[in-house]
Amino acid sequence: MHIVTDGLILRNWEEDDAERLAAIANNRKIADNLNDGFPHPYSIEDAKQFISRSRREDSSYLHLAVEINGIVAGSIGAYFKENGHRKNAELGYYLAEEYWGKGIMVKAIRCMIQHIFENYDVIRIYALPFARNTASRRVLEKAGFRCEAILKSSIIKNNVVQDDCIYAILKEEFET
Repeated sequence: MHIVTDGLILRNWEEDDAERLAAIANNRKIADNLNDGFPHPYSIEDAKQFISRSRREDSSYLHLAVEINGIVAGSIGAYFKENGHRKNAELGYYLAEEYWGKGIMVKAIRCMIQHIFENYDVIRIYALPFARNTASRRVLEKAGFRCEAILKSSIIKNNVVQDDCIYAILKEEFET
């Protein structure tokens, strides 16, 4: 899959991306803003395992590389929910530090949510940034999400109880 938008491509992960992925993801500033399932340090073996999982046929998630000028710059993914939440998808993402503050992730998120709304039976996409992660919260707001709630003492990261937020966008609200 290749989704091309203004200055970037969202595409399937390739085995050759492992070295670049490990270089991007082995960053404490990135790991500190993701759930504990995201390892730190992030090794080449972690990258290979992630890429292998992302390449499997599985309808419960979609993991794509964010590519800029032929270079992997980050990752974006959606987890499709089941049962009563089956028309929801949870969005996750990160970007190499050298690309921060340039509006790239806003474009990637908007591209991803348009793809999801057009191709999947989803009516709501949400993200769960840590409340302290103001940069990620601003990115979501610029991409059209709204903060639905701040959940007090709802998550533990690095053995510290923290607040996180629910940001969401509905299909009917999304403007291309």
